[in-house]
Amino acid sequence: MKKALTLLFAVAGCAKVAAAPSMERPPALVSVSTAMARDVPVYLEEIGKSVARETVSIQPQVSGPITQIHFADGATVKKGAMLFTIDARPFRAQLASAQANLEQGRANLELAEIEFARVEQLIQTQAISRQDYDAKRSAVAVARAQVGLAEAAVTTGKLNLEHCFIRSPLDGRAGQRQVDVGNLVGPTTALLVVERLDPIYADFTIPENALAPVQRSLASGAAAVEVRLPDEPDGSRAGKLTFLDNAVQDGSGTVKLRATLANADRHFWPGQFVKVRLVLQTKKDAVVVPATAPQTSAKGPFVYVVKADSTAEMRPVTVGQRQGDLVAVLAGIDPGERVITAGQLAVTPGGKVRVEEAHASNDRSKP
Repeated sequence: MKKALTLLFAVAGCAKVAAAPSMERPPALVSVSTAMARDVPVYLEEIGKSVARETVSIQPQVSGPITQIHFADGATVKKGAMLFTIDARPFRAQLASAQANLEQGRANLELAEIEFARVEQLIQTQAISRQDYDAKRSAVAVARAQVGLAEAAVTTGKLNLEHCFIRSPLDGRAGQRQVDVGNLVGPTTALLVVERLDPIYADFTIPENALAPVQRSLASGAAAVEVRLPDEPDGSRAGKLTFLDNAVQDGSGTVKLRATLANADRHFWPGQFVKVRLVLQTKKDAVVVPATAPQTSAKGPFVYVVKADSTAEMRPVTVGQRQGDLVAVLAGIDPGERVITAGQLAVTPGGKVRVEEAHASNDRSKP
């Protein structure tokens, strides 16, 4: 009897267990975005440095004390603007002396020519000796040489006087002056550095293995340069690649390049580090998705694709270059497919998902 009761309870218990409802995992709450096809650039991104197009060290060409300074440190100066004045009085005196010597030389030459003209007539009648004739002719030549020497002295005097007034050789920005009024300066004295800031250079290097693609891009005319400051992710400015070095640098295995860009607002400063993007070509109709969509596993990058039945498919992909908030996908995704951009940690391959809303970057990705 006891055995029968025990068997009855066991059968009843099994029936209860079999009748218990199964626990299904609720759909994961996710955000999605639609993969799009658009033209994207293929580029190299490097760190470079801003370099002034022209840098001139101002040094005097004559010696003397500084009597005037005509600019403020850091001022913008125009070509020909006065910078320094050196005491010009000694050079004015030298010029006046040279001019007087020139006048004297011209008078001597005139007298010598008159005397030679007289003896030139007398030599034909043999009224004077050949020796006197040659002496007068030589006197003319000497007087003419003296005039030439005096003219050269006058020219030198004018140049020395002009060098007392030091002017800017270019449009640019003045640095900090190295002398004050009253300082005695000479040809070895550094006075000032003036730099042209517009346009400005961005110098950078590329690895040796990128040289061939850059050369092909230059040959096709597709190469373009974008330069920005490190703290300005959206402030890039267009430039032009104007220099490619003629050799790979020993040791570093890099090649020097230079871009030229407008800088009228002094946005870039000489010596400042910049980020340079060298665009080699534009890939047509590339697939792009928000940069938050790709995930990484032990087997490589993947994305979750939301299928028509609201299940998530784990799709291996080949990820290309970043394009702002987007990233190019070279293989694995077709345009129009929906990819999960947030909530991936709660998703299981083949599991159900519930879309919360379209990811904000989907709107930003529109051209």
